[in-house]
Amino acid sequence: MIRKIALAVLAATAVFHMAVFIQYGTMWVGAQASYRQLLLLFVFLLATFLIHAPIARLFGPARLTRLPASAKALVEGQCVVLVSVAFWLLFFTWPQHYLVPTADVSPKVLRLSLAVSAVLSLFFYYFVEREHVRKNLEQELYRGAQLQKETFQAQLEALKNQVDPHFLFNSLNVLGSLIHIDADRAVQFLGQLSDVYRALLDAGAQPLVPLHREMVLVRAYAQLMETRFGAALRVEWDIPSAWEQALVPPTAVQMLLENAIKHNGSTIRKPLCIRVTAADGLLVVENNRQPRTDAVASTRLGLQNIQRRYQHLTDRPVEIVPTPAAFIVRLPLLTAPAA
Repeated sequence: MIRKIALAVLAATAVFHMAVFIQYGTMWVGAQASYRQLLLLFVFLLATFLIHAPIARLFGPARLTRLPASAKALVEGQCVVLVSVAFWLLFFTWPQHYLVPTADVSPKVLRLSLAVSAVLSLFFYYFVEREHVRKNLEQELYRGAQLQKETFQAQLEALKNQVDPHFLFNSLNVLGSLIHIDADRAVQFLGQLSDVYRALLDAGAQPLVPLHREMVLVRAYAQLMETRFGAALRVEWDIPSAWEQALVPPTAVQMLLENAIKHNGSTIRKPLCIRVTAADGLLVVENNRQPRTDAVASTRLGLQNIQRRYQHLTDRPVEIVPTPAAFIVRLPLLTAPAA
């Protein structure tokens, strides 16, 4: 608003003194009535600048898509001119009788002022408001590209972690042991491993997925890890149905489980407990802290990736709360943007 007021002041002053110079050959006019006309010009331009933003939104790239581009541009220009004519009548013709009652305005001057007001309106619309809209659109496209990049990076990181030789070696060891001990569990474990990869691949390139879809991956990964670690790992979740359609970045919750397992030790007597809950617009992943004796160096790339993706999506921050007893991460649950 302040920007538009400042622009209206500068534009009104420049146009007014240019008109005075053309008419009188001087930049100075001492008559008070003339400066009342300057006030009318300022009000006209300010109202014009304020209405230009809604017009630009009305004719935005996602609006009136059924119209051909040339017809849409023509209608857009006509809309700007019609609004300028309405403002000309409102802020020039009618106030002239009250603010400048002594002014003798000929029909020629009225027509000229009408034409100038329409040209001014079109000029400021296409070279100020549309330029501002274009820059905003470029910023949104850049943010969208960055978000897609972060999403691809997260999916690549998740897949790399799952095909990491250490992970695959451990999984194959567990599978080999189960084949000799319990063939049915071995088949189950192989199916769970397959489910994890399938869920990761199904995440696609979308910047957001419904929570219930993300939980398919989380449950598949949790079952795989529970089969591997047995009673040394417990994963619980409490996701009310009211939050299942909320949106989260793909693989974000799975990465939090993976971090908890990677950086904490677990035994049957001291199991690692991970709890996933949703309430009050937040998805909370919490685990008890049991630092591993063979501590794994933390790059925090997983958490940083999640935080960067959320920065592209919302102003609500990702909350990371480490305490001596627990490690808590709260992810904002998002809703689909209005069409």
